[in-house]
Amino acid sequence: MADISVRGQLALRAATAASWASRRAGRGNGSMIGGLIALKIDPTIMTQLGRGRRTVLVTGTNGKSTTTRMTTAALQTVGAVATQADGANMDAGIVAALTANRVAPLAAIEVDELHLPHVADALEPAAVVLLNLSRDQLDRVGEINMIERRLRAGMARHPDAVLIANCDDVLVTSIAYDHPNVVWVAAGSGWAVDSASCPRSGEPIVWEGEHWYSTGADFKRPEPQWRVDEHGIHGPDGLELPLALALPGRANRGNATQAVAAAVAMGADPLAAANATGTVTEIAGRYRTVEVNGHNARLLLAKNPAGWQEALSMIDSAATGLVIAVNGQVPDGEDLSWLWDVRFEHFEGTQVVAAGERATDLAVRLTYAGVDHITVADPLRAIASCPPGKVEVLANYTAFRDLNRDLEAKARA
Repeated sequence: MADISVRGQLALRAATAASWASRRAGRGNGSMIGGLIALKIDPTIMTQLGRGRRTVLVTGTNGKSTTTRMTTAALQTVGAVATQADGANMDAGIVAALTANRVAPLAAIEVDELHLPHVADALEPAAVVLLNLSRDQLDRVGEINMIERRLRAGMARHPDAVLIANCDDVLVTSIAYDHPNVVWVAAGSGWAVDSASCPRSGEPIVWEGEHWYSTGADFKRPEPQWRVDEHGIHGPDGLELPLALALPGRANRGNATQAVAAAVAMGADPLAAANATGTVTEIAGRYRTVEVNGHNARLLLAKNPAGWQEALSMIDSAATGLVIAVNGQVPDGEDLSWLWDVRFEHFEGTQVVAAGERATDLAVRLTYAGVDHITVADPLRAIASCPPGKVEVLANYTAFRDLNRDLEAKARA
């Protein structure tokens, strides 16, 4: 690893002390406060920590944490990898991850889409995984085509980086379309609402099966080098790889394919990389099953319309209960009008419970969707109200966070 400047060493010592104090005070693991202090003392510390490593950045609206974990597993077949343990994907969390493993020659870093341009400038990545781009929190992220243009300009500053881009996502394709070094992956896209018009001309996008093209620009779906189906991963030159994932859902098969393509671009053996993605079983509590008062509750997280639509497709129709928990705090976005963009379906034979701080808003949406339900605001009580057996729990960010906190407190009691 490259030497750290005197100022950088001071920043890291201060960060270590702050992290220790935070842990002693019971305020978490201290990584975030450590990263914030290090950046305050030396704004170049991220660049210094990144020197001498080959780094892959992973970004997109949905699937960042999962794909980063899969990419990390795949790259570990090559060597030691620095990465985030907790999904902290802004500057302080990235600095904390790089600080925690100073000697790893590889890094797989999850990056918030708004932060990607300047993080790429700091770390000079060997590869960037572009998953998808759709509406998120408008009060924080803003209008989606503006984000696409910002990311396109950011990637243009790094022509040597390999972009692992999902050609089934129109906006991601636009980011990578003019880049000289792209690996196209048909990773799938279950959400096309935000790409009905061409990001380059404003004219309509026409879909013909899995293919699409712009009616107003020379812009169309590229031919993928990698794709995935129910049989496994299909790569360049007739490569066929089995794919046995522990995580559910079509989206996760697409995430795994991009992770494998990224690892191969970084020098991993394709079969070893594909097998490694199957070792990922949960991500910060997502997908895990916990016992709650005689119920086996599986926990799923969704943060925006596209993520909700994908998560709803994972719901086990054999479950006896479905708890949907929605909060409207600042990290979630306080405007819940996005609920009306989600296609809530009928769940015959399954008890549906609207929960969370905004359970009433959700209940109105479910009523208009024709979903029979009851309302129990507290998620733990909502789970308990379901018939015995398997319960699916789908929650947005702070509802998921708070439920996990309550489950940990219950386990300690």
